[in-house]
Amino acid sequence: MRLADRLRMMRILVVDDVAVNVDQLGRMLAQAGYTDVETTTSPVAALDSCARRTPDVFLLDLHMPQMSGYDVLEALGPSIRTGTGPAVLVLTGDVSVQARRRALEAGARDIVSKPFDFDEVLLRVRNHLETRYFQRELDEQNRRLEDAVRARTQELEASRVEVLDRLALVAEYRDDETNDHARRIGHVSRMLAEGLGLDPSTVELLEPAAGLHDVGKIAISDMILRKPGRLTSAEFRVMQSHTTAGARILGRSRSPILQLAERIALTHHERWDGSGYPHGLAEDAIPRAGRVVSVADVFDALTHVRPYKPAWSAAEAAAEIAAGSGTQFDPAVVDVFERHDPASLVDPIDAAC
Repeated sequence: MRLADRLRMMRILVVDDVAVNVDQLGRMLAQAGYTDVETTTSPVAALDSCARRTPDVFLLDLHMPQMSGYDVLEALGPSIRTGTGPAVLVLTGDVSVQARRRALEAGARDIVSKPFDFDEVLLRVRNHLETRYFQRELDEQNRRLEDAVRARTQELEASRVEVLDRLALVAEYRDDETNDHARRIGHVSRMLAEGLGLDPSTVELLEPAAGLHDVGKIAISDMILRKPGRLTSAEFRVMQSHTTAGARILGRSRSPILQLAERIALTHHERWDGSGYPHGLAEDAIPRAGRVVSVADVFDALTHVRPYKPAWSAAEAAAEIAAGSGTQFDPAVVDVFERHDPASLVDPIDAAC
């Protein structure tokens, strides 16, 4: 079955106290081919429906007389923050910064202003359904990976490495049109680890594990992830959560690769001077793998186009890495980095061929 057909079968819940809005949204979704759509003007009924069967996407109005959208978000809070609840798409006529910030902080994944454009709403709905679909695929792959570790067979071990590469691409396809960011990070991290003299078994684990460093980005709204301008403080806090989200996705595994990937996902934005996130770790309290991937990740981000910036030259990016030695980065990792021609690290996959 095609991905588009699978998405049309996923569950969508709509609540707005204005019956006309509910009817229009319901008809729009039905005409787009979605077959499991429930609409209501009652937020209480919507919460009851969520309790019976969790929707994949929840279209929520903010200002309703019986119960506000903020109250609904608070009621859903534990589930939407752990990823077990729906992806909430807020539809509101309140365009104030305070309203948008409050909704995002309460757990909303996205916001569309009223009067809304139906095509935009359909695109946002599809995007969040895709994220939910791939999240489930990740969960299923994690279960399969744990079975592979228990089996301890060479065939399953090889399959696991292949799946890890695919899981890394699930996060990167939303943020990197080439889909090569994860592989580049793995290659550069391996080179740095070898230069540091890490034991060969750790180096072998590090390359596939490093590619999963940003897997938590599947939990971040495109409105934030692909925003061309500067993020607000509330949006930046949401962006920072990709570290803890990634650790949750990869956590509780018996696989050595996934255990290492969990540590990397959680700590690759920590800084040597303790000013990083999510826990403000400093120096050797940051796992070495996190310190290695931090350098590889920043260099790659600088030398490739992002929604908010053009690509820097290899020389400019290398100078930035050197300037961060002892503050942002582990000086020992930077020393190893500086032994390499920075131009060869921009596309290390091609350079190795």
